[in-house]
Amino acid sequence: MKVFFYFSFLFISQIAFSQYQFDGYANKDTQNNSVYLSVIEDFRKISGVFPEQILAKATLDSTGYFIFNGDNLPLQNRIYRIHIDTCNESEQNTSHFSGHCANSKEIVFIANNKTQLSFPFSFDKEIFCKVDSNNEKANVFLKIDSLKNDMRFAFGTFRSEANRKINSKKWFSTLQNYGEFLDEPLAELYIYSFLSNRSNNLYSYYLKDLKENDYYQNLLVRLKEKYPNSQYAQQYENEIEADLFLVNNDKSILFPWWVYALTFILILSVFINFYLFKKNKSLKKDTNSKEKLTSQEQKTLSLILEDKSNKEIASELFISVSTVKTHINNLYKKLNVTSREEVKSLKL
Repeated sequence: MKVFFYFSFLFISQIAFSQYQFDGYANKDTQNNSVYLSVIEDFRKISGVFPEQILAKATLDSTGYFIFNGDNLPLQNRIYRIHIDTCNESEQNTSHFSGHCANSKEIVFIANNKTQLSFPFSFDKEIFCKVDSNNEKANVFLKIDSLKNDMRFAFGTFRSEANRKINSKKWFSTLQNYGEFLDEPLAELYIYSFLSNRSNNLYSYYLKDLKENDYYQNLLVRLKEKYPNSQYAQQYENEIEADLFLVNNDKSILFPWWVYALTFILILSVFINFYLFKKNKSLKKDTNSKEKLTSQEQKTLSLILEDKSNKEIASELFISVSTVKTHINNLYKKLNVTSREEVKSLKL
């Protein structure tokens, strides 16, 4: 009997231990008393209201207390969100379509099927500002959010390009190192989703950092080791591959000034050599054509170059004017010209 009682106690203890419980308090005057628990597999949808992510719904009691419990969550850590929906029913369809409901309160955390977690009011009666849990990773997002607020303050102290460059380098390194220190790849994924967000001013620096920093590939290794075959690892790997393809094929990347100068010199050299080649070929052709002239045609050519008229040429060569015209027509054909001006331009 004692043995049966002992094993029964162990069995019941195991069942109790394998159940999760998330509870807390919210303001009693919340317009909509509904509280939702969601699981986040797509880390690009960490913040917002997405109906397809919702696992369960609870209702605030008269004291503002809510609770979620059960044994249907994965044993491995996942990212979860609890949000209090301030949209009334008539607004939910349109607001939730965009993933945002104005003034909704939410908290994002890490948990699994064994996590006991509560969200008490903070000292100044704010909700979702504190996490008490038996899961040491549950509140890492709150710690990261605190660091992100410090980062925003640093960027806002003085708005200039110089300040932005210095702070980008500093805070990328600070956040990445802090993520590694937390020893939780999901926390690093939370940081990555912030730094690589296409809608913020850090995106251009992220692309540069991705190309130069091996941190991103190392994070992929850590994700695959701790969360093999998970959507987190697969989505992250797909994004990294796509962004690496983008930066490695970016046509707008500037080369050093000397590359452009050398390219210009090479192009200019090609044109000069082509021009000289054509000129030399033309001169050679003209010379060869001149050699084809008879002695009388060459004498006629020399006199043309001396600006002699047909009559003067006939007088000097003791031939008739018609013979001079015949010589001129023949040399025109051999030199491939049609006038005295063209003959003179050949510079024979």
